[in-house]
Amino acid sequence: MPAVASVASVAESAVPAAPAVVLDGVGVRYGGRRGAPAVTAVAEVSLTVGEGEFVVLVGPSGCGKTTLLRVVAGFERATAGSALVHGAPPAPGGGTGLVFQQPRLFPWRTVGGNLAFALARHGLPRAERPDRITELLDLVGLAGYAGRRTWELSGGQQQRVAIARALAGRPRLLLLDEPFAALDALTRERLQEELRTLTARSGTAVLFVTHSVDEAVLLGSRVLVMAADPGRVVADLPIDLPRDGATDPAALRGSAEFARLRGALSRTLREAAAG
Repeated sequence: MPAVASVASVAESAVPAAPAVVLDGVGVRYGGRRGAPAVTAVAEVSLTVGEGEFVVLVGPSGCGKTTLLRVVAGFERATAGSALVHGAPPAPGGGTGLVFQQPRLFPWRTVGGNLAFALARHGLPRAERPDRITELLDLVGLAGYAGRRTWELSGGQQQRVAIARALAGRPRLLLLDEPFAALDALTRERLQEELRTLTARSGTAVLFVTHSVDEAVLLGSRVLVMAADPGRVVADLPIDLPRDGATDPAALRGSAEFARLRGALSRTLREAAAG
């Protein structure tokens, strides 16, 4: 006779997982003490990032994109509203990987040493670290680079190491703040395509900040458009492009649907900037 699941186990399996990120009416204000005028960086921002979603924030400089990322990362506290990451208040670490504009690697360590440091922070036993380092470097296209010094790498290769480091703890959420902004156009396109494929295969939820319309359309499953003074979300655009990891990104860039979505996002950004 087949085993019968208990009522409790059936109930637990029926409970959906909490979204990766939930912001509800989040506001962030600076100043306002000792006579200094208060500045509202963001106001009344509500958004949800579901499991496996790749959500992109775009908008003009000063609209609060990075501020929101810092709130989700647990580096900054909202002064209004609430923020939850996988159902709990945001906290540094805690299953979240971070990638910044600059790689911020330790120059005195090798590539493998940088990853080993991250793995140690995540509590991986020393004996298991070499295999995990090999796995991470294979994942970002840097197989055999463990013994290289970081200053021997190109900017694009350093950023790949930064992405590998962010993935070291098998995060359920990745936060990326314009990670490809300082790279040349060809390297940027290549890393965009690799990140798109990597996240599609892993199912990791992503919140990604950029100024690039093309980057937003290629990477995002949704694009949130922000306006400034104060920073707020003014549009939520779904991006219905194949995300199976098998579709050639170069073909996507040349498709009529990509051009249509790019045009729609450009118009929305202009409307947001106009107030």
